[in-house]
Amino acid sequence: MAEQSSVFDMIGPVMIGPSSSHTAGVVRIGRVARKILGKAPETADITFYNSFARTYEGHGSDRAIIAGLMDFKTDDDRIKTALDLAKEAGFQYKFKSVGNASVMHPNTVKVVATSGDRTIEVVGESRGGGVIKIGSVNGFGVGFNANLSTMIIMAADKKGAIAFIATVLANEDCNIASMAVNRKGKNDRACHVIEMDSKPSQVTIDFLKHLSWINEVIFIPDIDF
Repeated sequence: MAEQSSVFDMIGPVMIGPSSSHTAGVVRIGRVARKILGKAPETADITFYNSFARTYEGHGSDRAIIAGLMDFKTDDDRIKTALDLAKEAGFQYKFKSVGNASVMHPNTVKVVATSGDRTIEVVGESRGGGVIKIGSVNGFGVGFNANLSTMIIMAADKKGAIAFIATVLANEDCNIASMAVNRKGKNDRACHVIEMDSKPSQVTIDFLKHLSWINEVIFIPDIDF
């Protein structure tokens, strides 16, 4: 999937915290996980890898990921007290560090968050300047950066599915910037990741959700809004 670039990539985010990669990028990963979960998390198990494993406390990455999961933006003053605010809200979290994961980006964090009977797993990379890459969602490789409106569709692996979804979005006048499909195996579950220049209507999202061969539709707006 082609990575999108913008002025944001060059000048970085408006942010609270000492480091765009260890704070702002981590907040944005947390916000993506919150959007995928679809509601405020009740619990979260968070694993920091490699460089993050050694520096997450000193650089505020622990506060940043919790702030993102609470849907705070990168310039929100509440990031500084996010751990305390989470406890006040009854949000339970645990941190773990893995210092030598050679196959992972140096600044990688995995979030397993739960609310009610819903649990999601998101693995994200903070690439500097606040830029992120979401590597996987619920075990599927995805590879998007959340700078555009993004739709994740979990569906049956069936002939014509890609063309059908693209046609539905075209009828909505949504221009697709990129589209990628990953599947567990032939005729198994497939994960469609579609980045768009505009948001589809709720009617279109609901239409896709109600198709018998589609298991789930997750919509993530530009993560900075």
